[in-house]
Amino acid sequence: MERARGAFPFAIDLLSRGIAIIQLPCPEFLVLGGDRPPMSYEEYAALPDFRQQCQQMLQPIIQQIQAYQAEGYHYLGVIGINESPNCSISGQRGVLMEEFFEKCQKAQLNTDYLEVPTWYSEDSEGVFKEKLHRFLEKC
Repeated sequence: MERARGAFPFAIDLLSRGIAIIQLPCPEFLVLGGDRPPMSYEEYAALPDFRQQCQQMLQPIIQQIQAYQAEGYHYLGVIGINESPNCSISGQRGVLMEEFFEKCQKAQLNTDYLEVPTWYSEDSEGVFKEKLHRFLEKC
């Protein structure tokens, strides 16, 4: 779901605080390409080997988080996109996030999260900004 012409405005807030961002791979784009039709969670979950492809995409991310932690960096958690078939965390968790949280639990990584609401846009940050600041209180 495209909600910003580029990075979400809150990403600038994160970077200005010295917080690094590791972007998760987009399985929708990597598996089906940019010219894909809109699909639901159920359709992605039913694709042959889609979960396995998500797992393979996530493995280097998990290793990267572990390497950063081994160097003394603090991992805050993950930011999801509400109602995305792959990146939603609350409600029906997306396919990619199901796999991400499972890998985090196995690796004993923090599973704190922040979720970008469906109404969020470049022009309307609303109460999300407050949630973001609460999420960042850990750093």
